[in-house]
Amino acid sequence: MQRLKDLIKKYFSNFVWFYRYLGNRIFIAFFLSISVSVLDGLGLTMFLPLLKLVDKGGNVNSDEIGNLSIIIETLEKTGISLTVLSVLITMILFFVLKGAAVYFQKVYQVYLQQGFIRKIRLNLLRNLNQIKFKSFIASDVGRIQNTMTGEVLKVNQAFTTYMNTFQQGVMVAVYLVFAVFADSQFAVLVCIGGLTTNFLYRMIYSRTKAASRALTMYDNFLQGQIIQHTAHFKYLKTTGGISNYSEKIEETIYKVEKQRKKIGFLNSISSAIREPILVIIIAIIIFIQINYFNGVMGTILISLLFFYRALTSLMTLQESWNIFMSNVGSLENMQSFQDELVYHREKDGKFDFGRFEKEIQLEHLGFSFGKTGILKDINLSIRKNQSIAFVGESGSGKTTLVNLICGLLSETEGRIRIDDVLIKSLKKKTYQQRIGYVSQDAVIFNDSIFNNVTFFAPKTEENLTRFQKVIKQAALDSFIDHLPNGKNTMLGNNGINLSGGQKQRISIARELYKEIDILILDEATSALDSETEKTIQESIEALQGSYTLIMIAHRLSTIKNVDKIVLMDKGQILEIDSFDNLVSKQERFRKMVELQEL
Repeated sequence: MQRLKDLIKKYFSNFVWFYRYLGNRIFIAFFLSISVSVLDGLGLTMFLPLLKLVDKGGNVNSDEIGNLSIIIETLEKTGISLTVLSVLITMILFFVLKGAAVYFQKVYQVYLQQGFIRKIRLNLLRNLNQIKFKSFIASDVGRIQNTMTGEVLKVNQAFTTYMNTFQQGVMVAVYLVFAVFADSQFAVLVCIGGLTTNFLYRMIYSRTKAASRALTMYDNFLQGQIIQHTAHFKYLKTTGGISNYSEKIEETIYKVEKQRKKIGFLNSISSAIREPILVIIIAIIIFIQINYFNGVMGTILISLLFFYRALTSLMTLQESWNIFMSNVGSLENMQSFQDELVYHREKDGKFDFGRFEKEIQLEHLGFSFGKTGILKDINLSIRKNQSIAFVGESGSGKTTLVNLICGLLSETEGRIRIDDVLIKSLKKKTYQQRIGYVSQDAVIFNDSIFNNVTFFAPKTEENLTRFQKVIKQAALDSFIDHLPNGKNTMLGNNGINLSGGQKQRISIARELYKEIDILILDEATSALDSETEKTIQESIEALQGSYTLIMIAHRLSTIKNVDKIVLMDKGQILEIDSFDNLVSKQERFRKMVELQEL
């Protein structure tokens, strides 16, 4: 049994992957395909007794219709006498049943497709949400976006054509069985003719597969370039570099379209040669059968019906398989991307986090990216509702340290305790839901002010009351009251309609709305003018004592009133003290203050 499973995984890896998402439902689709083929074959079989009845004046000799006589005998046993009318009615019945089977087959295939694409999207989204932050920042953003959008649609097309290929294969097999029953000699000849076409299609398949893989690679690259073009549009436009960068994108577009053109050309060949080859094979075999094997035209015609259906299905199979090959690059990319997401999945703790009650403790904390050491032997405690600021030159390790406290990164040495519980043992989501985060680049969604602050909460009386409370805390109430649409004002893409200070206040209000314990301010005022910075600073200082404030700052004026400042250099803590004490006893800090003319 294990050997059989290994063989299936080796030679039917795509089927195994599809089965992982659809389970036994995929076999129901196969059963419906078989039903369609069998009912069609039975309907076609009735042409032979019909021909005999018309030709012989109402008599059908079982010996004249070969092994298909079993169908006639079965009808006679049910008490149905063979007349032109009874044969026609039976034929109609078979084709009506076939029509019903085709309907259920198509509907069920739509059902499978929708379920398949939904599971793919949900699986990608959930696995991406669980990836380690360390792995995410090292990922190709273009590949992530392309895989979760364009590649999903291509994988869906791959699934559709794979299913169609199998269905056509089933139909080929069923028609061949009927044809062999009708005239085994004729059947063998047509099989030989059909197999010869496989050599031609194999060459088309290999070239299509190579083009598909190249297309996926260039699509990923193009998505990354477009993301960067959009993100850096202002810089490119201002500096006149937009044309130069656009040339790079244009080069990639040409490469993408070249592969699409190649795939389209190969698919066109596949479609164009299908029917001519089919007719040529049948014509040659009829000529051989009549002139060299004394074939009977009646059974040849019935066999011909079966074989025309079989060869049509075979050609459709080959064409579907070629389309499948044109999407195999996307399928392989999807499979490897999902495997990578699972491999880089973040390990979660077992315990729920309630509320931050006492203290965050960092004990001999160290962190490295590969062999590069970032932090070394950090010892620090942060008490509940204390305000603390991390300062130091760029690269001193401030942001990495805060990312460790947030649970975005995992320490490589030492430990972090939250209320005497190791952070590694906590369920990250329950802990991080108690954290607010405001960065230099404020996060603004293309939606209303209310939805931005409440993070799309329903407009209940309770939520509206909380909304009013936090906009006052963030000094937003006056600004919102003067807007024509008030809290329902749409903010545009990335808050294009807002000033820097307004964006920051909305970000602060959002974090306060969440009922957090810890508020992290990562260079939250560094991109603001002095007057706006002062306003935001006043809002932040008003929060001291109510929240545990953790700040990263280059502008030292924003941290004068915090409880303690942590001075860092080259991944280590140089000193921990108040602003005034650090000025008096730390020359490095004093120089920083003097340079900023404080």
